[in-house]
Amino acid sequence: MLDVDQILADPGVRIVVCCGAGGVGKTTTAAALALRAAERHGRRTVVLTIDPARRLAQSLGLTELDNTPRRVKGIDVEAGGGELHAMMLDMKRTFDDVVLQHTDPAKAAEIFANPFYQAMSSTFAGTQEYMAMEKLGQLHARGEWDLIVVDTPPSRSALDFLDAPARLSRFLDGRMLRLLLAPARSGGRSMFSFVTASFGMFSRVVQKVLGAQLLTDLSGFVAALDSMFGGFRQRAEQTYQILQAGETAFLLVATPEPDAVREAAYFAGRLGEERMPLAGLVLNRVHRPAVTLGAVESRAAADRLAGLGGHDATVDVLRAHAALAQQAVREEQVAQRFTEAFPAVPTVSVTAQPADVHDVDGLRTIGAAISRS
Repeated sequence: MLDVDQILADPGVRIVVCCGAGGVGKTTTAAALALRAAERHGRRTVVLTIDPARRLAQSLGLTELDNTPRRVKGIDVEAGGGELHAMMLDMKRTFDDVVLQHTDPAKAAEIFANPFYQAMSSTFAGTQEYMAMEKLGQLHARGEWDLIVVDTPPSRSALDFLDAPARLSRFLDGRMLRLLLAPARSGGRSMFSFVTASFGMFSRVVQKVLGAQLLTDLSGFVAALDSMFGGFRQRAEQTYQILQAGETAFLLVATPEPDAVREAAYFAGRLGEERMPLAGLVLNRVHRPAVTLGAVESRAAADRLAGLGGHDATVDVLRAHAALAQQAVREEQVAQRFTEAFPAVPTVSVTAQPADVHDVDGLRTIGAAISRS
C-alpha cells in the first residue's frame, strides 16, 4: 500500500513529480497533494503545473496562474505553519528570463529581436520541456520551499521532460550546430558567405531547403546564444541529477482504463531505466460497489423481481448495482496488469467522486482519499 502521507511529511523529500496520461486527474492530484503537504504537514509548498489547463487555478481559488508563484490564501495552515503557492509554466517568459540572466542587455535585445528566437521560444518542439527543466532547477536552487510538486503534461510529453537535458546536449554538440557556430568563432563572417566559400554545393542545398533568410536568422541566433547555451545545458543536467536523487519522488497517476494503465507502465519502465525514484501509483476514479452483492447475483435478483412484477425502482437499483459490480471487476483486472508487471511498486486507489473538483474542499477530499485518512 502506498503511504502518501509518509512521502509528504518526509523533510528529505523536496520534489514530487506527478506523471501520467491526459485526463486521469493528474492536475487535481498534484494540487491535492500540495494542499495536504501545506495544511496537514506544515510544509512550505509550491505546485508547478506545466499543463496550460485552468483547472488548478480555479480549484485553488485563484483568478489566474502565471510564471511567478502566487500564494494561495484561505487555507488551513495556522497550526502547522505551512504555506501553499501555485504557478503555471510560461515557457517564453522563462526563456526570456534565462537570456536576461545570462547575457548583457544589448545582447539580450539582439536575441529577442531575432525571428528564429521568437519562433523557438514560443512554439518550437521541445522548448516547453527544456524550460520546465529550467524552471524546476530555479525553484530548487532558490531554496524557498520545503516541497515542490510538479504537474507534468500527458506522459509522452512528460517523457520529453525527462529527455530534455540529453536532447539539448545532442543539439548543442551536433555537427550542424558546430557548423553554424564556426563563422562567429572564426571572425564573425556571415553564415551564408562562410558556407558558400567552404562547402559550395552543400550551401546551395541548405539554402534551398531552409532559405537564405532563415539561415541568416539561425546563424545570428546560434551565435548570440553561444555563450549562454553551455550554462543552460549544465543546469539542465544538474536538474536531471536532482530528479535521480533521493529527494525526489515520482508518482504515477492513472485511471483503471487500458490506455492509462499502459501509459503508466511505459513510464514506470522508463523511470527504472533512468534510475529515477518511483514512489508509487495513484489509481484514480476507481468504482466500488456499496455492498458485496456480485454482478451475477444482482442481475439474477433483478430478473426474478421483474418476473414477479416487483417494484420498478428496486429492479432498476439491482440492475444498476450489477453494472457497477461488473465495472469494478473489469477495473480490477486492468489495474492488475500494472501490479503484475511492477509488483514492487506500491499503489493506492482513489474512489470515483460524485462530481468534479472545483474548490479547496474538493481538493482536501481527494488528498484524504489518496492518503486514506
